[in-house]
Amino acid sequence: MFKFTAGLPAAILLACLIGCGSGHLRVTAIQLGRSLNPDKTVASFTTRFAPDDSVYLSVLTSGSGSATVGVRWTFLGRVIDEPKKPVSQTTAAVTEFRLLSPTGFPEGDYTAEVFLDGQSAGTRTFRVEKPR
Repeated sequence: MFKFTAGLPAAILLACLIGCGSGHLRVTAIQLGRSLNPDKTVASFTTRFAPDDSVYLSVLTSGSGSATVGVRWTFLGRVIDEPKKPVSQTTAAVTEFRLLSPTGFPEGDYTAEVFLDGQSAGTRTFRVEKPR
């Protein structure tokens, strides 16, 4: 005869929540700036860029597993670049992206939307303007 206790189902549920949930990657931060640190995080955060700046975006993720991290860069509602990078990690990691224009960016407002396996994970807006 089987005998169930209230503690056993709760323990199984807790173990699954801890163990099963850790296998999924999650975006924990999105950073924008003009340069990167050696660990690929943004060195100095900003949302204001000059037309000849490079724009760096770092996506910090936690958890373990494999996924595709992407960013959709837009200006005036038009997609100007949409790079994607496959990632595979067992601990927290950083994936970096760079937006560069050899002829300089037009002034105005831009958007960077980050995706994790095709699902939006967050948006950052920034402005390009001539230095005063």
